[in-house]
Amino acid sequence: MKTFHGRTAVITGAASGFGLEVARLAAREGMHVVMADVQPDALELAAHEIRDLGAPVLPMRVDVAKAADVDALGAAVRERFGAPHFVFNNAGVAVGGLVWEHTAADWEWVVGVNLMGVAHGVRVFVPMMLEAAKADAAYEGHVVNTASMAGLLSPPNMGLYNATKHAVVALSETLYQDLSLVTGQVTASVLCPYFVPTGIHRSQRNRPADLPPPPPTRSQLIAQAMSEKAVTSGKVTAAQVAQAVFDALRERRFYIYSHPHALKSVQTRLEDVVQGRNPTDPFADKPELGAQLRAALHAAG
Repeated sequence: MKTFHGRTAVITGAASGFGLEVARLAAREGMHVVMADVQPDALELAAHEIRDLGAPVLPMRVDVAKAADVDALGAAVRERFGAPHFVFNNAGVAVGGLVWEHTAADWEWVVGVNLMGVAHGVRVFVPMMLEAAKADAAYEGHVVNTASMAGLLSPPNMGLYNATKHAVVALSETLYQDLSLVTGQVTASVLCPYFVPTGIHRSQRNRPADLPPPPPTRSQLIAQAMSEKAVTSGKVTAAQVAQAVFDALRERRFYIYSHPHALKSVQTRLEDVVQGRNPTDPFADKPELGAQLRAALHAAG
């Protein structure tokens, strides 16, 4: 995409983190901004801010895990602005802990938001974008799905989160290839951020009441503490990541990274796969961290 002014952006998880920063950039670029989020109070404040930047705003309280909510969002967008040009399937939540310790409710919540939220966004908005492309040779559309470096790696003690983010990478790569079969006017990217201060470590605040968490296990408490430390100490900001998203839109670039240095670990993992060797110790470069985690988990047993 080269032109943004007067075009429409749909953003999920728009009340905070990457979503809010992308909304700010979209407004500054002169776009119409559709802001979807599950937090009504935060959404109201965020929408007020984006309106103050001069953008027409459509805010909607949406739980992306629910097909009906995303269907309603699509209908509202079509009625207000027509087919969107930029869809940012960004809403996400995080939990950690040993993978066998997650409850069925944990799986339903995290898979629902992280994977099905993206799937619903693709299902609802891509047909609208393809329809617009057929009707207008000048139409440009782009979908960006938020995954994670955890979608390219498999760090321990966070298997549920990893599984959803690997799925988002696979979905996004396939979407890119599928779109290339039918159009040159709509394309896709995947965002794979590392540790960035966004508030995702406080995901439990948005957990649905009908999927309550059980008392946390020792491994889950350890994962929560490690995640909070890593996320809050991140040096790359959400605003910088949002700018990287817009840079990728302009360049029609598929993979978007916040921390390119982390690709060394991705390369090691891919070499493990190609060579058929056992997975490399993720703490090989920082053995003291691995020793601390193992000691803490053994103490829990």
